[in-house]
Amino acid sequence: MEKFTIKTTRGKQVVDITEKVNDIVKKKISGTCHLFVTHTTCALTTADLDPGTDEDMLEAFDKMIPKMKFRHPHDPSHTPDHILSSMIGTSITIPVENGELVLGTWQRVVLIEFNGPREREIVVSFQE
Repeated sequence: MEKFTIKTTRGKQVVDITEKVNDIVKKKISGTCHLFVTHTTCALTTADLDPGTDEDMLEAFDKMIPKMKFRHPHDPSHTPDHILSSMIGTSITIPVENGELVLGTWQRVVLIEFNGPREREIVVSFQE
């Protein structure tokens, strides 16, 4: 198991972590790579990152959560961030072949920040 940290720079942000993960799996031959982010206000997924797509994603996510009075006792203002993290997910599993992630032509592995800027820890495990 390995870990790495991503520093986000904005409140809401899509961060491409594909190359960071590829650097870790290049030591492996074939199997599956599992990524898990140890936080509750961000998420992991894959995305096509053509210019503007990240902003489209963030705007769409924002529109998915209704404006309502949240009851989260710690800080109700970031309850939507917790909900989006749960909906998208905090983990992703990707096949690895010949030391590289098996991704589609336009697929990138991304961390989606909902409550930044922050340091986010990602745990990487590998199964052959």
